[in-house]
Formats: sequence, C-alpha cells, structure tokens
Amino acid sequence: MTRRHDPSLLERYTDAAEASSATVISHYSTSFGAAARLLDPAARRRIRSIYALVRVADEVVDGSAAEAGLDLDAQHEVLDALEADTERAMELGYSANLVVHAFARVARDTGFGVELTRPFFASMRRDLDPAPFAADEIGPYIHGSAEVVGLMCLAAFLADEPADAARRTRLERGAVHLGAAFQKINFLRDLAVDWRTLGRNYFPGVDPDAFTEADKTAILDDIDHDLSIARESLPELPRRARSAVAAAHGLFASLTARCRATPATEIIATRIRVPDGEKLAIAVRSALTTGGNRR
Repeated sequence: MTRRHDPSLLERYTDAAEASSATVISHYSTSFGAAARLLDPAARRRIRSIYALVRVADEVVDGSAAEAGLDLDAQHEVLDALEADTERAMELGYSANLVVHAFARVARDTGFGVELTRPFFASMRRDLDPAPFAADEIGPYIHGSAEVVGLMCLAAFLADEPADAARRTRLERGAVHLGAAFQKINFLRDLAVDWRTLGRNYFPGVDPDAFTEADKTAILDDIDHDLSIARESLPELPRRARSAVAAAHGLFASLTARCRATPATEIIATRIRVPDGEKLAIAVRSALTTGGNRR
C-alpha cells in the first residue's frame, strides 16, 4: 500500500534529525554550546547540524572507531560511506542517518555543496594517513578541516539575510581566517596528545619533543594574525549571529593569551583550557557589546 505524501512527515523527521545533532554537540563541546546559545533558534539549529556531522566524521578518524576495533582500512571504508551518504543526501534531501539528514537539509537550504564537503572529507581522510605532514600539506589540510566549516557556518548565518557580493567576500575572508585560527590554536593546545597518542604533528619543522619558546611564539603570532583579520569582519555579520561569533572569537583569543603565558615545556605536557566562569563572562560580554541576543 502506498502512503499518500504528507509534508508533515518530513518536517517531523527533520525535527528529530536536528534534535539528534543537538544531542551529539551536547556530549562533545561545552564551548560550542555556550556560543550557540547566543544564536536565534533557526541559526542555532543550522549550526548544530553542521557541527554534528563534523564531530561524527572526526570520531571516525580520531577516537571511537579505533577504540571499537576498526583498523585503518575499516576506518577508511566508514569515512568513505559517510561522505557518499552526505553527498547523496544533499542531492535528494533525505538520509536514513539522522545527523547526515540534518546536515544535508542545511546545505540545501543555505546553498553550499560538495565544493565545501569534499575538501572537508579529504582532510579527514588525511588524518588516517600515518605519513608525517609535509609543509605544503598543512594549508590544504587546514582549509578542508576548518576553513570550509567556517564558510558553511557563514552560509547558515546569511540564509535569512543575504549579502551583496562585496560584503559576502569580506565575510568569507573573515570566516576563513577565523576557522584557520580555531584549528591552529587547537593544534597547539592538543600538541601533546596529537604527538604522543596519535603520532601526528601539524607543525612541520617543529619538533614536539624539543618544543621551544620561539616555536610557541611563531605559532601564536600566526594565530593572532588570523584572529585580527577575522575581527575586522565581525561588524558586518547579521546582528543575530554577531554575538555568537564574537563569543567564539573571544574564547580563542583568551586561549591564545593563556598559551602565551604558559611555558613551552608545559604546553607539550598539558592541555590549555579556559575556565567555565571565564567562558560565561566572554559570552555575556559579547552579547552586551555586539547588539545580539542578551538572554
């Protein structure tokens, strides 16, 4: 028996998919959750749906898949299947995987496609390659693992407030540099785990076993450059997104300052974090100074 098409069935399924994405995020990122709460509900759903797929893919290459006993070949197969499902869902508007479905609906609604997802999955796939990173690989890797995510988020922010070509170009430049800054600061504060547990070094030319103050300063100067460029575009963001992005920017600026104040020998031995009270203060300050959601 063929059931008559009822649009409410798809809406209910999409609601469930978005709720599942929110659950994924709640289990993995308190910092992200704090910033996302500054968004209006529609943007919050879109951003959570983007980051949930990013988180699931990251788990394939960094955590739960290996702990479940999957070898590298099996992890490749799972990641390839996830990418194929994502592309198919973006084409059809549906997936039996709730996280993929929620992501695909955002992609279709906001206008991005494989030009952003393929670099992302390429970078995730590179993490399964045990070969050391060459200097010319880091730029494309950061683009795929972080900059394209910034562009996805920007597309979500502009869905309800389109920008002209010039403004969009400026905002895209800011999104790319903000994504790069986030990734680089995470590389730095995860240096010990990445090197000693996963055998990865995202800073070619730097020896993690002989990490120096000069190494740390050069990395942080590069991150501050990215943050400075990203800060220039903040006033041009839609008002309802401005507070959340400013909060995220402030959080990572705080992490950068903490890393500068931490000896290089400690950075390679521990993970630098911002206390929850300071995160809250950054979020409140961002809401009050950018004209966003003050709740």
